[in-house]
Amino acid sequence: MKKRTKILATLGPASHEIEVIEGLIKAGANMFRLNFSHGSHEYHLKTLNNIKTAMKNTNTTVGILQDISGPKVRVGDLKEPFELNRGDEITFLKDEIVGYKRGDKDYVVSINYPDILDKVKVDEYIYLYDGIIRAKVIEIGLEVKARIENHGTLGSRKGINFPNTVIDIDVITKKDEKDIAWGVENQVDYFAISFVQNAKDMRKARNLLNGYKGKLIAKIEKFDAVENIDEIIDASDGLMVARGDLGIEVPYYDVPTIQKMLIKKANLKGIPVITATQMLLSMTQNERATRAEISDVANAVLDGTDVVMLSEESAVGEDPINVVDTMHNIIAKTEDIYNYDKQYKFPYLDEFDVIQSTVTKLADDLKANGILALTSSGKSALKMSRYRPKTPIFTFTHKKKVLNSLTAVWGVEPIGTIKEAQASKMFQKMLKALDEKGLLNRNGLYVATVGYPIGMPGSTNTIKILTPSEIEYYLNFKEEEI
Repeated sequence: MKKRTKILATLGPASHEIEVIEGLIKAGANMFRLNFSHGSHEYHLKTLNNIKTAMKNTNTTVGILQDISGPKVRVGDLKEPFELNRGDEITFLKDEIVGYKRGDKDYVVSINYPDILDKVKVDEYIYLYDGIIRAKVIEIGLEVKARIENHGTLGSRKGINFPNTVIDIDVITKKDEKDIAWGVENQVDYFAISFVQNAKDMRKARNLLNGYKGKLIAKIEKFDAVENIDEIIDASDGLMVARGDLGIEVPYYDVPTIQKMLIKKANLKGIPVITATQMLLSMTQNERATRAEISDVANAVLDGTDVVMLSEESAVGEDPINVVDTMHNIIAKTEDIYNYDKQYKFPYLDEFDVIQSTVTKLADDLKANGILALTSSGKSALKMSRYRPKTPIFTFTHKKKVLNSLTAVWGVEPIGTIKEAQASKMFQKMLKALDEKGLLNRNGLYVATVGYPIGMPGSTNTIKILTPSEIEYYLNFKEEEI
């Protein structure tokens, strides 16, 4: 396996056709993001079907992440864009209006969540146009007045952030409920929940799945989410470091340390973590990444992130395939200096952790060509990944859905599904599947794991070392020899 850290590519107008998706997979994309802040259900269904076709054509397993838009706070419509300057005043009304210029240096707007205005206090900050324009609150009451502190142009429906205010609004909107129902119906692998504040938000999202086993990713982009991170982790299947809104909600200089903290906590818990936003932004228009962007991706890899994400770069960029190829090359080179030993010191989460830790350490000590991990629920592969072995983890499951759920997990390469059978037969199936994909070294060494009783989640309890002679035996034995 050329790289262990996964790539999540957002699909959009520049990349939603089958041929481009195939190119992205070949370049190194492991997962695709459907951004439900834009596009209709019909549009996303077409994209989803294109992904499935590309997956089949390339004989590759990729994951599908549905990014739920959440309650994005925005200004209302404006009669015309506002050219705002330092010292100007802007008044926020609770009534829905078309924003207008009331007088010299005096502007009036509405917002789509007017109840937030009751929670704002004097001297708190309001950021307009997704952080570009900063305003300080000077009056509160039936309306809220703020003074502009820097120049910027404000247009209709632009985003607003309240970094000092606990707004406590419902994270999942009526639109989100319909979008999640769509994701359940179409069996996406991951749901990314936006603007999470606490564990309650994640539990509500879980309830909306109605028993469907999709994985929930908590997007950390609010200051109160950072404060409540431990309870959020306990209620989630993974994290996303959503650095765009996070960089507005908290002081910009705190973002790198928060990113490192979130990655460390996710690693410790053994859940995947995605680092997102502006990783190779300049490549939306340029052929080459900046040196700073290259270092940003490399540092996320060295920190231990499971997944690095592309947004505009792959959705609307001029050359999405080149972007993924660039990110792949950065990851592969950086992993040459990755500290693979640092996570062997992690405390065990449960008794089965002892087995998974032993497997990864044994494989690395033997310089094995791969770990063959047969998992019913995916948990054993997650636990192996937690210890960050040098040895690639080739994963097999009994269900396709479980296999897809492992595309976000560091170092895990999902290979295929295997029917429940005697261990010898399953060893044979695993080896043959690797051979068919051109990944098997018949003269190599592999460490295989299975569980008894077969098919029971969390039952991985058997480790077997497969030598070249045993590999040939399992590849060639007949059914009656079992």
